[in-house]
Amino acid sequence: MTIRILLSVLTLAAAGSALAQPATPRVDQRQDNQERRIEQGAASGQLTPREAQRMEHRQERIERAEEKAKADGKVTPRERAHMDNMQDRASRDIRREKHDRQRDMNHDGRKDRPHAQRPQGPRQQ
Repeated sequence: MTIRILLSVLTLAAAGSALAQPATPRVDQRQDNQERRIEQGAASGQLTPREAQRMEHRQERIERAEEKAKADGKVTPRERAHMDNMQDRASRDIRREKHDRQRDMNHDGRKDRPHAQRPQGPRQQ
């Protein structure tokens, strides 16, 4: 009997905590994907340490906006649209930074110069 009561209390507690924090699985999944893209870009040298740090700070701002939206127990369509917009801009900037010509391929914390990597051969006229 006490096991049943204990299980029912635990079930109610879990349900209550789920109701207190509305689910935002789409936002969470996008956050995970973007954080993985930033980590991959930093590991491959496509993002300089400064670019990666800036992108990570932006993801933290999105997380704070999500927490703020969840604080009252309901994420409104307007709040969800705002977070989607923030994530769209962050995603676009991650892509832009990963594909610009700034690289840190040797992971020394400094930008590599693209023209210094070109072989110096005879010039053709």
